[in-house]
Amino acid sequence: MADPVRRRGTYEDVLRAPEFLLAEVADCEMYLRPRPTIDAARARTRLGVLLGTAYDLGRGGPGGWVLLDEPELHLGLRPDVVVPDLAGWRRARMPKLPSTPHLTLAPDWVCQVVSADSANFDRGTKQRVYAREGVELAWFVDPARQLLEVVRLGVGDEVAIATFRENEVVCAEPFESIEVELGALWER
Repeated sequence: MADPVRRRGTYEDVLRAPEFLLAEVADCEMYLRPRPTIDAARARTRLGVLLGTAYDLGRGGPGGWVLLDEPELHLGLRPDVVVPDLAGWRRARMPKLPSTPHLTLAPDWVCQVVSADSANFDRGTKQRVYAREGVELAWFVDPARQLLEVVRLGVGDEVAIATFRENEVVCAEPFESIEVELGALWER
């Protein structure tokens, strides 16, 4: 598949984008791409339920997090407007969820469900925005390859912590106190 369409962009362009496309602005460029596949949406939904139950609700896990599906983030001075598939903030940093349409506080953790349409943007430009804004950890979930990569972010460098495949049972930063069965993310 082709890379997403890129051009100079502003938040007003994001608001005017067709509903059937995902629109984001990073490094002053607008990125338009198709909505995720059903496999990607399924993986994101299931991961959000597994992590959210234990870490956001504190049921069967330690709690202490605020987890959101597709939050709109306005980060930096420009600002960049990015939408991770999942994002998490430690409650110590965000004790109360604001009632605004977007957030300006960078998350502690993000998850991108990558596809052929999104991989270059998610693992390139968007990852650099997250690193620049202080996001500590990123998970990259690839349903087509049945793969989870855990990456520690830093300005100018990333450190791959672990790669998990297929049906492995995962205990991964920052959610290492529970087990995530990867097979549940790919199950139809």
